Amino acid sequence: MRSTETLPSPMPPALFASSSFNLSKDDPVVAWLLDGDPAIAFQVHRDLLEEDRPDLQKRIPLEGWGKAYLEARHIDGSWGKGFYKPYWTASHYTLLDLKTFAFPPDHPAIAKSLDLILRRPRARDGGIAASPGDKKSDVCINALFLSYAAYFGVAAKRLEPLIDFLLGERMQDGGFNCMRNRSGAKVSSLHSTLSVIEGLSGFLAQGHSYRTDEIRDSLRTATETIMARRLFRSRRSGDIIRLDFLKPTFPARWRYTTLRALDTFRANGTPFDPRMQEALTRLAGLRRKDGRWLRSAALPGKTHLELEPPRRPSRWITLIALRILKAYGHAPEKDEAS
Repeated sequence: MRSTETLPSPMPPALFASSSFNLSKDDPVVAWLLDGDPAIAFQVHRDLLEEDRPDLQKRIPLEGWGKAYLEARHIDGSWGKGFYKPYWTASHYTLLDLKTFAFPPDHPAIAKSLDLILRRPRARDGGIAASPGDKKSDVCINALFLSYAAYFGVAAKRLEPLIDFLLGERMQDGGFNCMRNRSGAKVSSLHSTLSVIEGLSGFLAQGHSYRTDEIRDSLRTATETIMARRLFRSRRSGDIIRLDFLKPTFPARWRYTTLRALDTFRANGTPFDPRMQEALTRLAGLRRKDGRWLRSAALPGKTHLELEPPRRPSRWITLIALRILKAYGHAPEKDEAS
């Protein structure tokens, strides 16, 4: 259901079109981020300070969150009760989180876990089935699987059936919806479309050549469906689709948020589009006076551990917001760009 509620007025664009995002280790917020888990520290160096720190990435499986996730792994290489259940401790969401942590992509334990999934029976359409016996695949599940499988170095040949399935699910409006092949949905979903963008972008990022022209065209049309909604507004009425889309949730997993969308566009090199402007301004407006962002309430479900307490200053949200604003923060105002 679309929301007609109003949000607090965002801070002015000048908040993020300033030198405050020329960050250094001496910045108190950066120092606070660097004092966190190695998964955070590595990405701060990579994305904010533009420094390569492979030593930090190597520590991720040995300390903190990465170590805890590995210790939760069963002897056969799975997590939870199998591939997809329960939320959020199953193999699927665990591996998605590990990609988010920037876990070393060549870690041998992960290769074994992915091989276990890839050997499972497939749905009739060639995709990864959520449960044994499923005749139809889920677009979101397969897109997110493609994202982390490509990141962890699965050979292109083993991923080609997923590419075939996903490209076959593109809708008339250029986006994707996980209900199209099950209940006949006619309009794309932001959740599904962003997940497919992440998966296809991840596949291309590994240098694979399979159906690349079609993948790039799908990325173009899928991105346009999100931009046409200004990332969170109805194309028809201009109303906010869901207030939850504007809440900085982490991990977002399959759920759409403007934070996740902007970070995905940053990561895959999507250039600034004036239709991002309002979402960027609202994100900047959530920054506290101390330079940090709060984390919204966690999604319900079982987790391996609580990464960060909700409604408290969040290193994850702060890192993600800062790298988004670093990438797009000097973008022109909408009227200047037109």
